Amino acid sequence: MNTIILDRDGVINQDSDAFIINPDEWIAIPGSLEAITRLNRAGYRVVVATNQSGLARGLLQQADLDAIHHKMESALQQLGGRLDGIYYCPHGPNDNCSCRKPKPGLLLQLAREIEIDLGQAVLVGDSLRDLQAAIAVGVKPVLVLTGKGTTTTEQLTPDMDVTTYSNLATYVNQLLADATPE
Repeated sequence: MNTIILDRDGVINQDSDAFIINPDEWIAIPGSLEAITRLNRAGYRVVVATNQSGLARGLLQQADLDAIHHKMESALQQLGGRLDGIYYCPHGPNDNCSCRKPKPGLLLQLAREIEIDLGQAVLVGDSLRDLQAAIAVGVKPVLVLTGKGTTTTEQLTPDMDVTTYSNLATYVNQLLADATPE
């Protein structure tokens, strides 16, 4: 079974430079939850891998993050969708952990825990660090222009084999169209 790994902020929900610190601030990007549901129905596993340094910075508590993820999962369930896992790095940029993207630790962890072949997976992100983490472990990187995506296009280098889409829904539409036999 193929796996789609999604960054959270800027891919599934609107991003904020001030961090998403409570469920009221978590607002789905139009079409993103429906796109995840379509992936589920097509037989894809969908997993979230997200940096959440707001925990280390003291901007939110674990209960706040849990409530945000509960809101996201509940909204998906209302559409008949689901996530097969939510993985997050709780560390700050200066903590030198192995799980904060662009380091690959979070992707390696989820691959072990849910037994996926990273070489067959896709990571959809909006930041350079998402793409770098994917490339480091052989995951196909996909950039969406929501969130920080437009700025990220300026940081891409010629050696990065990155496909770009306007948003998650557009990527899923193309992926499923390509997978459907004529």
